[in-house]
Amino acid sequence: MLRKIVAINEEKCNGCGACANACHEHAIVMINGKAKLIKDDYCDGLGDCLPACPADAISIIEREAAEYDEAAVKARIAASKQTGGTCDSHQCPGVAAHTIKSAQEADTIAIPSQKPQSKLMQWPVQIKLMPIKAPYYENANLLIAADCTAYAYAAFHEDYMKNHITVIGCPKLDEGDYTEKLCEIIKQNAIKSIKILRMEVPCCGGLERAAIEAMRQSGKMLPWQVVTVTCDGKIVAD
Repeated sequence: MLRKIVAINEEKCNGCGACANACHEHAIVMINGKAKLIKDDYCDGLGDCLPACPADAISIIEREAAEYDEAAVKARIAASKQTGGTCDSHQCPGVAAHTIKSAQEADTIAIPSQKPQSKLMQWPVQIKLMPIKAPYYENANLLIAADCTAYAYAAFHEDYMKNHITVIGCPKLDEGDYTEKLCEIIKQNAIKSIKILRMEVPCCGGLERAAIEAMRQSGKMLPWQVVTVTCDGKIVAD
């Protein structure tokens, strides 16, 4: 049938997740850092998500689409509640971007504890889940780290994560290439510098190459440094 329905411009979408949170029908989910309308019959076409989008990436159009199925929507929402919330195979509130203030406050306020304090300044951290644009990128030093480095190098938080926006990944295990995502992050934000923290194993070279190529493609060759960690936790290049 011909009816009104949500249309999402993926090029404009910055991955903030605000539209997914605003959609009462849970018709919009975040997939690989972009908003997606998962099924036409989940969308009522009323546009509650429109005012929530800061990037003007959502519009209401008229096209051939399946009729809105209120019963299916209610069943889906009920099923998600039974599994503990709104998470399903495509959507999870855990990917919503936010700044972590405690990491900044720990450097300015004396905390009466002998336990190490987390230096993570934002969430999420996985490259594939990171939004393209977010406030915490502005004037930030970006740490692009192989996920194994946090396990191999004991002082990862204090020596490298501190005062950095951290993104992690594994080019051997993750599907696809990081270059395009990193390029957009660099291009669309005022990042000051990049530090690449990799393991000495050959497959980690993919992370280094992606970061450098991303800078080249973005047209921003920022101050950058590569640091290599050995499998027994030593720094071999700094």
